[in-house]
Amino acid sequence: MDDKKTMLFEQMPVPKAVMQLAVPTVLSSLVMVIYNLADTYFVGMMNNPIQNAAVTLAAPVLLAFNAVNNLFGVGSSSMMSRALGRKDYEAVHRSSAFGFYCALFCGIIFSLLCIVFRKQLLVLLGADVNTAAATEGYLKWTVFFGAAPAILNVVMAYMVRSEGASLHASIGTMSGCLLNMVLDPIFILPWGLNMGAAGAGLATFLSNCVACLYFFVLLYVRRKSTSVCILPKKFSLQKAIVLGVCGVGIPASIQNLLNVTGMTILNNFTSSYGADAVAAMGIAQKVNMVPLQVAMGFSQGIMPLISYNFACGNQKRMKETIFFTIKTLLPFMLAVAVFYYFGAGVLTEAFMDNENIIAYGTRFLRGFCLGLPFICLDFLAVGVFQAVGMGRAALAFAVLRKIVLEIPALYVLNHLFPLYGLSYAQCIAESVLASAAVWMLFRIFKKMQKVPERKA
Repeated sequence: MDDKKTMLFEQMPVPKAVMQLAVPTVLSSLVMVIYNLADTYFVGMMNNPIQNAAVTLAAPVLLAFNAVNNLFGVGSSSMMSRALGRKDYEAVHRSSAFGFYCALFCGIIFSLLCIVFRKQLLVLLGADVNTAAATEGYLKWTVFFGAAPAILNVVMAYMVRSEGASLHASIGTMSGCLLNMVLDPIFILPWGLNMGAAGAGLATFLSNCVACLYFFVLLYVRRKSTSVCILPKKFSLQKAIVLGVCGVGIPASIQNLLNVTGMTILNNFTSSYGADAVAAMGIAQKVNMVPLQVAMGFSQGIMPLISYNFACGNQKRMKETIFFTIKTLLPFMLAVAVFYYFGAGVLTEAFMDNENIIAYGTRFLRGFCLGLPFICLDFLAVGVFQAVGMGRAALAFAVLRKIVLEIPALYVLNHLFPLYGLSYAQCIAESVLASAAVWMLFRIFKKMQKVPERKA
């Protein structure tokens, strides 16, 4: 690793280091949300709730990609950053090669399974006679053909970010997102190819391919200075590598599978109220994803800094990183929650000029936004667990969030307050989880005090 990267991890003032790592990650996350919103916006311009519902119903499958992304992206990047902290560069090379080829294989298998079981998949997603064709058209490009490039570009971004090259990781991700926004109106709208939801899927597929190409070119150009290695000869099933990657990656993957389960249950509940309700729920979810991705971007961005300093024993720098992030992120999330609550109607109307959808979306967004301040603490805690190799703690949080709290809350709230209660389940779950997050973070700090601190 070169001197500039070492300085970032060991000597640069914490606020500057956090911002240098987190801001590009946040920006790329926001661009990804904007391109997802672009799908909803341009499909919404067709004024066809069925096309909008198709994008919403397919969302859990795209979210399922994150199970693979986290297994091999989060897992390998955490392993790589900790190995960099120990100056074990051979482990860095083998971890990155293992993550890359496993991600490629899983992407291909994912596509094949979805193609073979596509009819059962549509039923599982909650598609009915009206929405099945449009949903399958969207899945054709994003999943049947597009799983591998969608997964690989995210996994490679994680790997590049693990050695401090956050800007390059973000440029790669954003290049695909920006292309997607350019292609969306051309493929979706009547004046272009008039493909509707299927056009949104095609634009996403092509954009992910371009993002992958960027990372391949980047790794080739920087082959003499980068620690990321995707050479086949470096791929191995060494026990230390497999356990190191999977010990963090599997809990992160299960966490996303549980997220998919929760979203599928939410969409199935919503679909029983008609296409307007599904379209409105999709709009509310995607608008709410903007601040969620900011929180996620910060937690992902600072992971290499936490991993590196944890591995080299610099406890003070690790703590400063966490506390600075909390002081920066929490006030922002509170401000966004207030803005969303009072501007929910205007934000929903911006995507679809339909009275029923605006009415539904306003109520949904107000429920979702109440959980934002709690979510930022939860995301940060999970990011810390993943960074220091505490895979079991991350898994415990995932189970607590979905199985114990959110999914039961969906059933109870839908029974007590049909449809409108669904959007408050997340707030209830995250508020409980935030208390657990604060407790766990202080517990980690207390344990670290018992270990003699080493200078980085």
